[in-house]
Amino acid sequence: MKIAVVGLGYVGVTAACCLASQGHRIIGVDVSSKKVDELNRGVCPITEPGLSELLTRALDQDLIKASTSFPASNRDIDMVIVCVGTPSGPDGSHNMSYVAEATRQVASALDRDRDKPLTLVFRSTFRPGTMEELITPILRDSLGDDYGSIVERVYNPEFLRESSAIDDFFNPPRVVVGTADARASTAMDEMNSGIDAETFNVGFREAEFTKFADNTWHAVKVSFANEVGRVCQELGIDPQAVHRIFVADRKLNISPYYTRPGGPFGGSCLPKDVRALQHIASDAGVNSYLIDALIKSNEAHKHFLYQRVVALLPATGRVLVSGLAFKAGTDDLRESPNVDIVRRLLRAGHTVHVFDPSLAAERLVGQNLGYAYTHLPSLGDLLVDQKSAETGDYDLAVKTNASFDLLDLGDTPTIDIGTLR
Repeated sequence: MKIAVVGLGYVGVTAACCLASQGHRIIGVDVSSKKVDELNRGVCPITEPGLSELLTRALDQDLIKASTSFPASNRDIDMVIVCVGTPSGPDGSHNMSYVAEATRQVASALDRDRDKPLTLVFRSTFRPGTMEELITPILRDSLGDDYGSIVERVYNPEFLRESSAIDDFFNPPRVVVGTADARASTAMDEMNSGIDAETFNVGFREAEFTKFADNTWHAVKVSFANEVGRVCQELGIDPQAVHRIFVADRKLNISPYYTRPGGPFGGSCLPKDVRALQHIASDAGVNSYLIDALIKSNEAHKHFLYQRVVALLPATGRVLVSGLAFKAGTDDLRESPNVDIVRRLLRAGHTVHVFDPSLAAERLVGQNLGYAYTHLPSLGDLLVDQKSAETGDYDLAVKTNASFDLLDLGDTPTIDIGTLR
């Protein structure tokens, strides 16, 4: 393909050189005449292992050239990839001026008499809704209401790390392609044909949010590791040994298991041990802001789920909650978030029944028994069997775990708070 790369910063230069190495013809566009002159002379404007060699090879094969303006003659350009910066504004939001200006320049210069739509790809990181609320209006203003027949819009986040950008370009952890209808893009499939990675074809907003989830998660991991390391250091524990043990657990610690949006954490271990580590850190004189925020964040999530439930109820409604225990298939009620939901519904004046096939009030023992009747003294009256659950007249059924799948509730409205959807 013939591809224009707009913005010759770190992401843009890497994309231009890597795509040229695959045989694509590249036009690099940047407002900096210095960058453009250097690139055309074979001087890579950024320092990245292996990139200068790719640039030299592309120039020798006449596969890359740079300019300070988008080509006036562009009917033969198949794709434009926008890689301009989105630096932080004073309030922490992204400065979108460069993205907006690049979009305007491309749209105003675009030859409308095309054999097929131009694929306009954005790799700049920006907030969800930008494709629909900023990019699309600019295209409509410049090209008219039939802009969709001239331009195919795509959001394609990049996953490049400095010092390993070339390898990351050709071996990404996955490929994310956001389109208006969440369907695959033929041009993007062609561009990525040499890449062996799982591809996610999603809507614009899911694709736009990807980098925020990724980068914030990376920041959480770094902060968590450093907080744990500080506590270890103060207690005379080798933090590197703790790290080796931690990452050896690929079943839970390094896995997708606890990163699925859903219910709050609870049970007999997580809340208790988080509180204990908070105390240990405080006792050792260590500031552990991330760890200290975990219980508060969990309580906020419980409130969020409760609000979603009551928003679907009348002032005094009848509610069936399916799954009261901390996990399906157990009768452990200790610090179960579902107990908190039921308590709040009862306090708000709602009539609540609970279906949990693994739970029998008369069989509870020990701490589990104490917790259950301290927090839900009327537990025995709340529990109903499958027949009663299915024949009861409810305003809403609340699914917390897989026990819900045993029920046939007909037309009863339902909400799933176990998987956050």
